[in-house]
Order: sequence, then structure tokens, then C-alpha cells
Amino acid sequence: MKNIPELFASMVFNDETMRSRLPKDIYQALKKTMKEGTHLEMELANVVANDMKEWALEKGATHFSHWFQPMTGFTAEKHDSFISPVDDGKVIMEFSGKELVRGEPDASSFPSGGLRATFEARGYTVWDITSYAFIKDGTLCIPTAFCSYGGEALDKKTPLLRSMDAIDKQARRVLKLFGNTSVRRVFPTVGPEQEYFLIDKNAYLKRADLVFTGRTLFGARPPKGQELDDHYFGSLSPRVSAFMKELEEELWKLGIMAKTKHNEVAPAQHELALIFATANIATDHNQLTMEMMKSVAYKHGLVCLLHEKPFAGLNGSGKHNNWSLSTDTGANLLEPGDTPHENAQFLLFLVAVVKAVDDYQELLRVSVENAGNDHRLGANEAPPAIVSIFLGDELTQVLESIESGSAYHNKEKYPMEIGVTALPHFPKDATDRNRTSPFAFTGNKFEFRMTGSSVSIAGPNIVLNTAVAETLSQFADLLENTKDFNASLARLIQETFRAHKRIVFNGNNYSVDWVKEAAARGLSNLKTTVDALPAFISEKSISVFARHCVFSKTEIHSRYEILTECYSKTLCIEALTMLYITKGEIIPASIAYQHELASLLESKKACGSYDSSLESFLLGQIASVSARLLEKLNALEHAVEEAKREQNMEAQAALLGSKVLGCMSELRLAADELESLIAKKHWPLPSYAELLYSVI
Repeated sequence: MKNIPELFASMVFNDETMRSRLPKDIYQALKKTMKEGTHLEMELANVVANDMKEWALEKGATHFSHWFQPMTGFTAEKHDSFISPVDDGKVIMEFSGKELVRGEPDASSFPSGGLRATFEARGYTVWDITSYAFIKDGTLCIPTAFCSYGGEALDKKTPLLRSMDAIDKQARRVLKLFGNTSVRRVFPTVGPEQEYFLIDKNAYLKRADLVFTGRTLFGARPPKGQELDDHYFGSLSPRVSAFMKELEEELWKLGIMAKTKHNEVAPAQHELALIFATANIATDHNQLTMEMMKSVAYKHGLVCLLHEKPFAGLNGSGKHNNWSLSTDTGANLLEPGDTPHENAQFLLFLVAVVKAVDDYQELLRVSVENAGNDHRLGANEAPPAIVSIFLGDELTQVLESIESGSAYHNKEKYPMEIGVTALPHFPKDATDRNRTSPFAFTGNKFEFRMTGSSVSIAGPNIVLNTAVAETLSQFADLLENTKDFNASLARLIQETFRAHKRIVFNGNNYSVDWVKEAAARGLSNLKTTVDALPAFISEKSISVFARHCVFSKTEIHSRYEILTECYSKTLCIEALTMLYITKGEIIPASIAYQHELASLLESKKACGSYDSSLESFLLGQIASVSARLLEKLNALEHAVEEAKREQNMEAQAALLGSKVLGCMSELRLAADELESLIAKKHWPLPSYAELLYSVI
């Protein structure tokens, strides 16, 4: 058994390592720069770079890389060795402060949404001093922001850091009004829960749809799915357990606090939860976690699927984004305490989140958009596309009493009684959990459950941080100019909840009645990416992002273009993959089996056999379904060609999301029916049963 405390962060140039290796004055100067965001002098950077290099060499590293998060949704890295030539034809190992602080990758081939022309290649990666460097695969990786030659953000980290600055500034304004002047920094903290599927690598490689798109475009339902709920929290199979064990060790080396692992509801589905970190570091760690899941799985003969809906008819995979606000003094601003009705500061921050979510519900929906999540949201295992907040009975009653001006009578919290005297008593929670809510308060944090499993959590947290910063700014403006703080505070909490309580819903978000009620309340129901994306470039969105210096108008429009283009390309790839598999595998399988049946039928007739009804019946069925398959194949081909001819970006996305996606569904129905008719030895694709139940 490895010593976990010694293993943890052994590959991270973290605070402990810096304190032990850097000269005391250099370490203190660096910490000041990290805390206060001041300029990093090159003399200081040179010393840090040299000690970082020496540490990396001791750990076996030979290269360094500026590790960044472009708008592809993945991470990027370009590796440079530490070697530098000397006069005698030999080399020495060097790493300068300049190389640490700034890199210059080719920015022309990364998505920019029109921010860059192809011939304008220069871009910069800039060291994010708030996120520790780490060693991965023999390379010293330095977390960096990525910007264009003109300074526009080309990545997900830069706007996230800007949004963190925005909420810090506004939260400290509010805290100061409560007499709290000791807080130097307020930062959003995030603990993501990552869901994923594990399937056998050999079966994966036989499925072109999984290889090209990450999801099964074909597949008849297996005899057993998740009906018995027996996979949820079930014992881990030896193969999965071995994978999880190695994954945890690799993550712990990188200082990633992997905490909870278990089987999820669907067969072959699992989950890993990380302990809270600042939003920036949590985003870095989640990107590394997804990358590590894929690489470790491959070593175990497995493939990790992060698509939001890899299997039809089964639960999809999400990424619950647990979000809270903390101070550098260790306080959680969303901690209600034992008497939340008496905690005015908590109540103010609580209604600030309620107002922010109500005001920017469309923007929150956009923050989790992608083609995969469109399949997941609204299905019976994920929140609907309607944004609402679950507060639970106690907090709702507290706010309702404030709204009405009546006294709140706190219910005595009795210990939980479960009828077995040998078991210990424990206090009952103030409220039950609501697993159907998109945005649920869960004790001292909000859990945003609409986020898809494959996406970077930077997007949802950028929106959350900015929206809450805007509300806190409005609150501070009002309270800073009042003569009677307590009276104004009480009135503000009361009026805010009254104006925004429509967003609070503690019931069943899956019910049809809620869809009707939400519409009556005036809540948005943006079911698809195409429906949601225009909200991103609305004047309201542009205004709030610009006001808090998170995105410029140009940066917003560039991201809108990237998101729209990515959606269209994803659906186009899926459609072309369906055509490729249908023509190259499914139709030949149908012909081969029909030929076998026809030959058997002819053989029986030649032998004078009178009992050929089975072959005739099957042959007729398969011929009929095959004819329908061909019809749907032609319809999809025509729809794809029509979409490709469309020059308008938005119109093309709409056409793909409606007509092409509809044709794909119809083609799949025919193909899945064929799978149930054609003999297994002829069917070219590993079945759902093989994919879901082969990992033991």
C-alpha cells in the first residue's frame, strides 16, 4: 500500500515545494504576487524558473510545456526540451524566467470565431501564477492563459479568472457593509462530480460511431438495461476497480483531490467526485481528470466515454457543478448556520444567487449547451432545460416569512428515528434532496446539475460568477448609500425574494405539470442549443459581461460563432458517420443474411421440403425493413446536402438540428429493427449487450 500523504501532490510544484526550495525572500515575493495579483518581475521569474527546472529534472522531466485550454473544450500543450547547446557540442539544461512567464504558440489553427485571420498566427500563453505547475508524462506543465496578439482571450481560463476578480470585488463591497474588513479575497469554490462510461476497447474499435462521435448512433435495446437499479452503488468489478485505483493514484500525484467513486445508475456507468477547490484550480483539475480517465482506461484495455448520451434509452452522463463562495479567512458565505433566519449576511448572499439565476437563466442554459447535452437534458435522468432553484422547505419558509413580514417559527430539529435501537441517532437534515432540480441548494452550496459530462466547467462558472457579481454590485450600490442600513437590508432581502421567487421550485422537475407551470411563471424553456445560443449575444448578456470586464463584445460574438459552428460540425459528423456505417456495414450485412436465407429457401425447394415458412417470413420482414432503411438513408443524404448548401451559419445550425437530426432518428429506427432480425454472426456492430456488460 502506497503512502498516500507522501504520494499526494508529489508531481506538483506547490506551495510546500516552493517554500522548501526557493530563497526565503523570493518565496515571500512570489506569494505576494500570487495573493495581490501584482506584476511579476523578471529577476524573480528567473529564480523561480531555475528552481522549478531543477525540481522537474529530479522528478525525471526532460521537457516543459505551457498547458492551456483553448476554445476547443480540450487542453493543449507544445513540448520544448530543457536542452540548450554549448560551444563544445554538448548541451546543458536551461529554463529561463522568460520561458516560464510567456510562450508563443501558433494561434491560427485554434478556434477564434473571427478574432484571428489564418495568416495572423501569433498568440501568447501567459503563466497563471495562481495554478501550480505539475509534471505529466515527463513534461513540466505550466498552466497558462492564452490570448491573441491583440490581447483578446482565446481560451477558457482568461474569462474565468476575470469573472473571479469580478465576484471578489463585489462580494468584498457587501462584506464591508457588515463590518467585515479583514477579508482580503472572496473566491468561488467548485467541487465537480464527473460521470462517465467504461467499455471494452476491442468492442469500441469495432464501432465507428463511438470512434468518430463518442456516442452510439445505432443500437437495439438489450434485454436488460437499468430497470432493476442494481448497478447503482453496486460492488465494483475487478477490472473497473483496478482502473479506479490507478486513476486515483495518478490524480493524487497531481494534487487532485479525488474523493468519491462509485457505480452510477446505468450499466457500465460510473462517477468520480473531487473535493472543492477555487473555481480556476477546480477547472484545471477537472480537465486533467477527464484526460487521465481516458489514458488510464486505455492502459486497462478500456475506453472512457464522456459523451452526455452515449447510449439511447439509458441514463446520460452529467457533471454536477457544486458552487459556493469562500473567503481567505476560511468562511463559507453560503453557510446558513444553525439559525439561517437570524443570519442576515447569509440571507443577502442567498437572495443574490436567487436573483442572479432568475435574471440570467437563459445565459445559464447557454453555458451548458452542446449537441450531446441536448440529448440528455429533459430525459428522465437529468434536469429539464428549464432553469429553476431548489431551496428546500426550511429556507423557502424563512424567505416567505420575510416576504410576508411574519415571524418565522423555527422547527425543533429532532434526531432521526429509524426504529432500530442499536443504531446511533443522528440529526435530520433541514430538507430532503431534490435530484430533479437543475440548481439545488444542498446545505452550504448550490449544485448546478445541467452541466454535461464532456464540457469544461469554466463556462458555467464564468456565467455564475458574473451573474452573482452583477447582483452583489446592485446590492452594494443601494446599501452603500442608505442612512438606515438594517432597515434597508431587511427591505432589500424582502423585495428581492418577492420579485424573483418564481425561479424557486421545490417539486418534481420531471413532471409535465411543471413544464406548464414554468411557462405560466414566465420561465424560459430553451430545449436545444439552437434555441439557447441567441441569448448569449443578447444586449443583456453583452452588457453584464462588459460591465464586469469578463468578455468584450468582440469576444462574446467570437464565442457565439465558435459554439454555433461546433454544434453544426458535430451534427454533420454524426450524420456522415451514420451514412458511412449504413452503406459500408449495415446494408452489406442485410444483403448477406438475405442471401443466406434465399439460398436456404432454394435448397429446401430443390429437396422438396414443404416447411419453408420461417425462411420466407424472415426474408420478407428483412426485405421490407431494408427497403425502409434505404428510403431513410436517401432522405438523410439529401438533408445533409441541403444543410451544407446553406451559407448562413444560424440557418445551417437550425436545419441540422431539426431536419437532419430528424432524418437520423428515422434511419436509426430502421437500422435498430434490422439488428433484431439479422443473425448475430452477420451483424457487424457490437451490440448494446456486448458494450454494456463486457467489462467484468
